[in-house]
Amino acid sequence: MAGSPYIVTQGIVLRETQTKESDKILTLLTPERGKLSVIARGVRRKSCRYAACAQALVWSEWTLYHRGDWYYVNEGATLELFSGLREDLEAMALGFYFAELTEAVTAEEVPAPELTRHLLNGLYAISTLHKPLDLVKPAFELRLLCLAGYEPLADTCAYCGREEPENPMLDVVQGVLHCRRCGQAGAAGRLSMPLCADSLAALRHIVYGDPKRLYSFRLGGAALERLRTAAEAFTAAQLERGFRTLDFYKGLRPMQMPSK
Repeated sequence: MAGSPYIVTQGIVLRETQTKESDKILTLLTPERGKLSVIARGVRRKSCRYAACAQALVWSEWTLYHRGDWYYVNEGATLELFSGLREDLEAMALGFYFAELTEAVTAEEVPAPELTRHLLNGLYAISTLHKPLDLVKPAFELRLLCLAGYEPLADTCAYCGREEPENPMLDVVQGVLHCRRCGQAGAAGRLSMPLCADSLAALRHIVYGDPKRLYSFRLGGAALERLRTAAEAFTAAQLERGFRTLDFYKGLRPMQMPSK
């Protein structure tokens, strides 16, 4: 309705912070308005009708109003709880990492339809499809970085141009693929992670493939470990920060031996 003070949007809670006696500050990610800081008054009271919406990793339809520097909740209706996450601590921890990582690459009130869709698809993959966490994690990280403007160049060796680099490696600082031998010249200050034929094929599938089939590949053993290590290192190098939720997730996982 023209002139209405209310805004109706769909959004997922990236983060929730308790404040005052019964309120929360929510960080929402919405397709049309990007990241929003929202105050949910009285949401911690038992009588609150939209309390379920105001939990991290819940996708809902929100009715908000804007006052000053803040948005405030008027109503909320749950669309997807991702209940599978809440039944598995490791999956839940990975979901929190996905949310924190997504928050790091999104801006306040800048439309983010692709980033929102990517987060929802990642949560669906581990909550409903029960895809292996070790496979979903690197695919989510790499594709998110691509959407955020940090796409690695993985088509050929950045130095000799070979389509199938000899002993392939990913320079996680420069974001380029190279042969091990090509990268040895002037290697000071670089950080390159080893790949193999299978992990390189998976990397190219993630970066250049159909996003609807992002998690459709199969990979295991040392090849998956190489991809996982390279994706995590690439994310840390490009964003130049660590993630508290990643540390928590890794603390729940069995000890993983570094790839050779």
